[in-house]
Amino acid sequence: MSIQTLDKEVVIIGSGPAGLTAAIYSARASLKPLLIDAPVDAHKQTQPGGQLMITTDVENYPGFSEGIQGPDLMVEFRKQAERFGTDFLEEWITEVDLSERPFMLRTENYIINAQTLVIATGASAKWLGIPGEAKVPNGFGGNGVSACATCDGPLPAFRNKTLVVVGGGDTAMEEATFLTRYAAKVYVVHRRDKLRASKIMQDKAFHNEKIEFIWDTAVEEIVGQHDVGVTGVRLRNLKTNKEWVLPCAGVFVAIGHKPNTDLFREQLDMDEVGYLKTSGHSMATNIAGVFACGDVQDSVYRQAVTAAGTGCMAALDAEKFLDHLPVAMPSGEEVTMEGEHITPDHRAIIEPDGSMIPNRPDKVLAKEK
Repeated sequence: MSIQTLDKEVVIIGSGPAGLTAAIYSARASLKPLLIDAPVDAHKQTQPGGQLMITTDVENYPGFSEGIQGPDLMVEFRKQAERFGTDFLEEWITEVDLSERPFMLRTENYIINAQTLVIATGASAKWLGIPGEAKVPNGFGGNGVSACATCDGPLPAFRNKTLVVVGGGDTAMEEATFLTRYAAKVYVVHRRDKLRASKIMQDKAFHNEKIEFIWDTAVEEIVGQHDVGVTGVRLRNLKTNKEWVLPCAGVFVAIGHKPNTDLFREQLDMDEVGYLKTSGHSMATNIAGVFACGDVQDSVYRQAVTAAGTGCMAALDAEKFLDHLPVAMPSGEEVTMEGEHITPDHRAIIEPDGSMIPNRPDKVLAKEK
């Protein structure tokens, strides 16, 4: 198949709440956005729809008084984006060039030229990096080891069995609580003596009779047999150094996420973890015309509703940029599509050629003279 070239005013990467909200807003503005997302890949544990595709009961998204299943919510997001004319493409992006506009994105089958780019690539699960965790055949990944309880918990291999969840945050508590629907017993192994999870999530776990906590303990190794899968975990108490093997049939790793920003390294400004830096007054990154939204730039709130909100903001910023209006940058100045820079104090406009124009009414300038 020959490489095809697509020219778009707005390209969105990612189809979680942030990306799809950006698509809804930009499509309603008649910008005909293209949304690109990673294909379903069991090995890489990717699927369109973002983290809500592995979330069960969503009880805190406004508009659903009785709650809604995460995958069902994302189906509605996608339908709404499709309704207004969003185009979808499921391909792995192999290269991004943000050195000039239009920005260039390359996939196996396409070269996409984008006047504006909205990055909503979210974050991926972190792993422990211990023996036995790797994918089959090098470990038990996919054969008793998972980072997604809602994906794999209902499988027959885990029903009425003893399972282990590793972690101490909201993700770990949600995974453990969900697994009690199917498991006979769920052990939560945490390196500290208290949880990082929100109080409501802690209370749910503490009051669940099927959940038991193992404190101040690390998982050193996942053990098992390749023909039957996981049979246990080797644990070490971090205070006493005592080691023992806890029998179990599955291990669910829930220790947080890493922002999916490797494609943009050395092009976009990031923090030490890899989260993209955006302006406090817009979703603009350090490159004019490139915007970021959702969990890829949010290491604090990481909620579906805040992701959707920033997706809306990114789309409005992109629309404003395409309308040749200034957009606030992380540096404090504002930049237009033509490359004009408005100084942070709004007193001057710096033209692309470097010349400076006063940004004050003539009457004010006359008085100042």
